[in-house]
Amino acid sequence: MTRAKNEEPSAPREGGPERSGGSPSRGAEPDPEVPERAKRRLFSAEYKERIVREAEASRAAGEIGALLRREGLYSSQLTDWRRQLREHGVHGMAEKKRGPAAKAKPSAREQELEREKKRLEKKLAKAELIIEFQKKVHGLLGIPLKSLELDEDDS
Repeated sequence: MTRAKNEEPSAPREGGPERSGGSPSRGAEPDPEVPERAKRRLFSAEYKERIVREAEASRAAGEIGALLRREGLYSSQLTDWRRQLREHGVHGMAEKKRGPAAKAKPSAREQELEREKKRLEKKLAKAELIIEFQKKVHGLLGIPLKSLELDEDDS
């Protein structure tokens, strides 16, 4: 539909401001019934098993597609469910908790060892400071230090 050269450009149609694409939006207000964010669908293990068994029982062409359309599922879901059922059985099809795996809490023995390690590290740091101080005092007073011969495995 082309405009004549001497025709004035028409104002945007009713329905709100124009979109960035140049075409006017279709509705004035968003539909309040539409949820702001889609909710993740969760399926029980029994439901998944029933759908897989129905799909396996389908023999005629198009039956699986009709089943998926009727249930509102994707073929990738059916593929995953078949694999889960084959590898883990019905119990393996149960909904898994999302997110990163929880970190294992350290045992009482591990916690005790960590505390002991920190205590020994503090003690070592103090001993090293004392040795450094003694070296400086010996240097200032001009007292020669005895050089201890270290074993080769003591380096």
